[in-house]
Amino acid sequence: MLGESIIGRARENGCVEINCINIRDYTLDKHNRVDDSPYGGGTGMIMQTQPIYDCFEALCSEIGKRPHLIYLSPQGKTLTQERVKELSKLDNIALLCGHYEGIDQRVIDEIVDEEISIGDFVLTGGELPALVLADSISRMLPGVLANEDAFTLESHYSGLLEYPQFTRPFEWHGVEVPEVLISGHHANIQKWQREQSLSRTFERRPDMLEKAELTKKDKEFLKKLEENKQQQ
Repeated sequence: MLGESIIGRARENGCVEINCINIRDYTLDKHNRVDDSPYGGGTGMIMQTQPIYDCFEALCSEIGKRPHLIYLSPQGKTLTQERVKELSKLDNIALLCGHYEGIDQRVIDEIVDEEISIGDFVLTGGELPALVLADSISRMLPGVLANEDAFTLESHYSGLLEYPQFTRPFEWHGVEVPEVLISGHHANIQKWQREQSLSRTFERRPDMLEKAELTKKDKEFLKKLEENKQQQ
Protein backbone atom coordinates (compact mmCIF):
# COMPACT_ATOMS: atom_id res chain seq x y z
CA MET A 1 0.00 0.00 0.00
CA LEU A 2 2.80 2.41 0.87
CA GLY A 3 4.41 1.78 -2.51
CA GLU A 4 1.48 2.98 -4.59
CA SER A 5 -0.23 6.25 -5.52
CA ILE A 6 0.61 9.43 -3.59
CA ILE A 7 2.75 7.83 -0.87
CA GLY A 8 4.56 5.64 -3.40
CA ARG A 9 5.48 8.66 -5.50
CA ALA A 10 6.54 10.58 -2.40
CA ARG A 11 8.93 7.77 -1.50
CA GLU A 12 10.35 7.70 -5.03
CA ASN A 13 10.88 11.48 -4.91
CA GLY A 14 12.60 11.34 -1.54
CA CYS A 15 9.90 13.26 0.36
CA VAL A 16 9.58 10.46 2.88
CA GLU A 17 11.53 7.30 3.68
CA ILE A 18 9.68 4.25 4.99
CA ASN A 19 11.39 0.99 5.95
CA CYS A 20 9.97 -2.25 7.33
CA ILE A 21 11.98 -4.28 9.83
CA ASN A 22 11.23 -7.89 10.74
CA ILE A 23 11.56 -8.42 14.48
CA ARG A 24 12.14 -12.13 13.84
CA ASP A 25 15.53 -11.23 12.41
CA TYR A 26 16.63 -10.32 15.93
CA THR A 27 15.55 -13.41 17.83
CA LEU A 28 18.15 -15.65 19.45
CA ASP A 29 15.87 -18.68 19.21
CA LYS A 30 16.86 -21.19 16.51
CA HIS A 31 13.22 -21.41 15.43
CA ASN A 32 12.95 -17.59 15.16
CA ARG A 33 10.27 -17.47 17.85
CA VAL A 34 9.39 -14.03 19.19
CA ASP A 35 6.58 -15.05 21.55
CA ASP A 36 5.89 -17.23 24.57
CA SER A 37 3.01 -18.12 26.88
CA PRO A 38 1.98 -15.48 29.46
CA TYR A 39 2.90 -15.67 33.13
CA GLY A 40 -0.22 -16.06 35.22
CA GLY A 41 -1.99 -18.04 32.53
CA GLY A 42 -4.44 -16.94 29.91
CA THR A 43 -5.06 -17.54 26.24
CA GLY A 44 -2.74 -16.60 23.41
CA MET A 45 0.95 -15.74 23.32
CA ILE A 46 2.95 -12.67 24.34
CA MET A 47 5.75 -11.06 22.31
CA GLN A 48 9.06 -11.25 24.17
CA THR A 49 11.31 -8.42 25.28
CA GLN A 50 14.66 -9.47 23.77
CA PRO A 51 13.85 -9.48 20.03
CA ILE A 52 11.96 -6.19 20.26
CA TYR A 53 14.65 -4.46 22.32
CA ASP A 54 17.52 -5.68 20.14
CA CYS A 55 15.62 -4.68 17.00
CA PHE A 56 15.09 -1.16 18.34
CA GLU A 57 18.73 -0.84 19.44
CA ALA A 58 19.87 -1.86 15.96
CA LEU A 59 17.55 0.74 14.43
CA CYS A 60 18.93 3.47 16.69
CA SER A 61 22.48 2.55 15.67
CA GLU A 62 21.56 2.50 11.98
CA ILE A 63 20.07 5.99 11.88
CA GLY A 64 22.48 7.45 14.44
CA LYS A 65 19.82 8.71 16.81
CA ARG A 66 16.86 7.52 18.84
CA PRO A 67 13.57 7.75 16.89
CA HIS A 68 10.27 8.55 18.54
CA LEU A 69 8.84 5.07 19.19
CA ILE A 70 5.08 4.56 18.92
CA TYR A 71 3.42 1.32 19.95
CA LEU A 72 0.18 0.72 18.04
CA SER A 73 -2.15 -0.48 20.77
CA PRO A 74 -5.90 -0.46 21.55
CA GLN A 75 -4.87 0.91 24.96
CA GLY A 76 -3.28 4.01 23.47
CA LYS A 77 -4.75 7.46 22.98
CA THR A 78 -7.06 7.67 19.97
CA LEU A 79 -5.35 9.10 16.90
CA THR A 80 -6.51 12.58 15.88
CA GLN A 81 -5.60 14.89 13.01
CA GLU A 82 -4.04 17.28 15.51
CA ARG A 83 -1.67 14.55 16.72
CA VAL A 84 -0.88 13.64 13.09
CA LYS A 85 0.14 17.26 12.46
CA GLU A 86 2.41 17.19 15.52
CA LEU A 87 4.01 13.88 14.56
CA SER A 88 4.66 15.09 11.00
CA LYS A 89 7.14 17.60 12.42
CA LEU A 90 9.39 14.90 13.90
CA ASP A 91 12.51 13.78 12.00
CA ASN A 92 12.30 10.07 12.75
CA ILE A 93 9.44 7.86 13.90
CA ALA A 94 9.47 4.13 14.61
CA LEU A 95 6.23 2.15 14.75
CA LEU A 96 6.04 -0.98 16.88
CA CYS A 97 3.37 -3.43 15.75
CA GLY A 98 2.06 -5.78 18.39
CA HIS A 99 0.66 -9.21 17.58
CA TYR A 100 -0.86 -12.20 19.33
CA GLU A 101 -2.12 -11.12 22.76
CA GLY A 102 0.28 -8.24 23.17
CA ILE A 103 3.83 -7.36 24.21
CA ASP A 104 5.73 -7.92 27.45
CA GLN A 105 5.03 -4.79 29.50
CA ARG A 106 8.67 -4.41 30.53
CA VAL A 107 9.91 -3.56 27.04
CA ILE A 108 6.98 -1.18 26.54
CA ASP A 109 7.93 0.66 29.72
CA GLU A 110 11.59 0.85 28.73
CA ILE A 111 11.58 1.99 25.11
CA VAL A 112 8.08 3.11 24.00
CA ASP A 113 7.44 6.87 23.94
CA GLU A 114 3.69 6.72 23.39
CA GLU A 115 0.88 4.34 22.55
CA ILE A 116 -1.64 5.18 19.83
CA SER A 117 -4.95 3.57 18.92
CA ILE A 118 -6.83 4.17 15.67
CA GLY A 119 -10.21 3.45 17.26
CA ASP A 120 -12.13 1.62 19.93
CA PHE A 121 -11.88 -1.84 18.42
CA VAL A 122 -9.36 -4.68 18.35
CA LEU A 123 -7.39 -6.02 15.37
CA THR A 124 -5.21 -9.11 15.08
CA GLY A 125 -2.07 -6.99 14.97
CA GLY A 126 -0.63 -3.51 14.75
CA GLU A 127 0.24 -3.69 11.04
CA LEU A 128 -2.95 -2.07 9.75
CA PRO A 129 -2.88 0.76 12.32
CA ALA A 130 0.78 1.32 11.40
CA LEU A 131 -0.21 1.72 7.74
CA VAL A 132 -2.92 4.21 8.74
CA LEU A 133 -0.48 6.23 10.82
CA ALA A 134 2.28 6.14 8.19
CA ASP A 135 -0.13 7.28 5.48
CA SER A 136 -1.71 10.07 7.53
CA ILE A 137 1.68 11.47 8.60
CA SER A 138 3.35 11.13 5.19
CA ARG A 139 0.70 13.15 3.36
CA MET A 140 1.37 16.08 5.71
CA LEU A 141 5.02 16.35 4.69
CA PRO A 142 6.24 19.04 2.27
CA GLY A 143 6.12 17.96 -1.36
CA VAL A 144 3.90 14.91 -0.84
CA LEU A 145 0.65 16.56 -1.94
CA ALA A 146 0.32 18.98 -4.84
CA ASN A 147 -0.41 21.95 -2.58
CA GLU A 148 -1.23 22.72 1.03
CA ASP A 149 -4.94 23.19 0.25
CA ALA A 150 -5.07 19.48 -0.53
CA PHE A 151 -5.11 18.73 3.19
CA THR A 152 -5.95 22.03 4.93
CA LEU A 153 -9.48 21.96 3.50
CA GLU A 154 -10.13 18.33 4.39
CA SER A 155 -12.29 16.96 7.17
CA HIS A 156 -10.76 17.17 10.66
CA TYR A 157 -7.79 19.39 9.68
CA SER A 158 -9.59 22.60 10.66
CA GLY A 159 -11.71 20.95 13.33
CA LEU A 160 -14.74 20.60 11.05
CA LEU A 161 -16.00 18.01 8.59
CA GLU A 162 -15.53 18.84 4.93
CA TYR A 163 -18.33 20.35 2.85
CA PRO A 164 -20.00 18.30 0.03
CA GLN A 165 -18.09 18.05 -3.25
CA PHE A 166 -19.47 17.80 -6.80
CA THR A 167 -18.14 17.30 -10.34
CA ARG A 168 -19.55 16.82 -13.85
CA PRO A 169 -22.19 16.13 -15.01
CA PHE A 170 -24.18 19.10 -13.69
CA GLU A 171 -27.32 16.97 -13.40
CA TRP A 172 -27.28 13.31 -12.39
CA HIS A 173 -30.35 11.17 -11.60
CA GLY A 174 -32.44 14.32 -11.51
CA VAL A 175 -30.22 16.05 -8.94
CA GLU A 176 -28.36 19.22 -9.93
CA VAL A 177 -25.18 20.68 -8.50
CA PRO A 178 -25.95 23.61 -6.16
CA GLU A 179 -26.21 26.79 -8.26
CA VAL A 180 -23.86 28.72 -6.01
CA LEU A 181 -20.95 26.48 -7.07
CA ILE A 182 -21.25 27.55 -10.71
CA SER A 183 -22.00 31.20 -9.97
CA GLY A 184 -18.37 32.30 -10.10
CA HIS A 185 -18.98 34.41 -6.98
CA HIS A 186 -16.09 33.30 -4.79
CA ALA A 187 -17.30 34.98 -1.60
CA ASN A 188 -20.70 33.26 -1.86
CA ILE A 189 -19.05 29.94 -2.66
CA GLN A 190 -16.79 30.19 0.39
CA LYS A 191 -19.75 31.16 2.57
CA TRP A 192 -21.73 28.15 1.28
CA GLN A 193 -18.81 25.80 1.84
CA ARG A 194 -18.25 27.05 5.37
CA GLU A 195 -21.91 26.72 6.29
CA GLN A 196 -22.05 23.23 4.80
CA SER A 197 -19.03 22.23 6.89
CA LEU A 198 -20.67 23.63 9.99
CA SER A 199 -23.96 21.89 9.19
CA ARG A 200 -22.33 18.52 8.59
CA THR A 201 -20.27 18.75 11.76
CA PHE A 202 -23.34 19.85 13.73
CA GLU A 203 -25.34 16.88 12.44
CA ARG A 204 -22.72 14.14 12.42
CA ARG A 205 -19.95 15.09 14.86
CA PRO A 206 -21.21 17.80 17.24
CA ASP A 207 -18.43 16.86 19.66
CA MET A 208 -15.90 18.38 17.24
CA LEU A 209 -17.46 21.82 17.57
CA GLU A 210 -16.21 22.12 21.14
CA LYS A 211 -12.60 22.37 19.94
CA ALA A 212 -13.11 23.97 16.52
CA GLU A 213 -11.99 27.55 15.91
CA LEU A 214 -15.28 29.36 15.30
CA THR A 215 -15.89 32.92 14.21
CA LYS A 216 -18.77 35.09 15.42
CA LYS A 217 -20.65 34.32 12.18
CA ASP A 218 -20.03 30.59 12.66
CA LYS A 219 -21.55 30.73 16.13
CA GLU A 220 -24.55 32.67 14.88
CA PHE A 221 -25.11 30.10 12.12
CA LEU A 222 -24.82 27.20 14.60
CA LYS A 223 -27.28 28.93 16.91
CA LYS A 224 -29.81 29.01 14.07
CA LEU A 225 -29.23 25.31 13.40
CA GLU A 226 -29.85 24.55 17.05
CA GLU A 227 -33.04 26.61 17.08
CA ASN A 228 -34.31 24.85 13.95
CA LYS A 229 -33.54 21.49 15.50
CA GLN A 230 -35.52 22.31 18.64
CA GLN A 231 -38.50 23.43 16.55
CA GLN A 232 -38.66 20.17 14.62
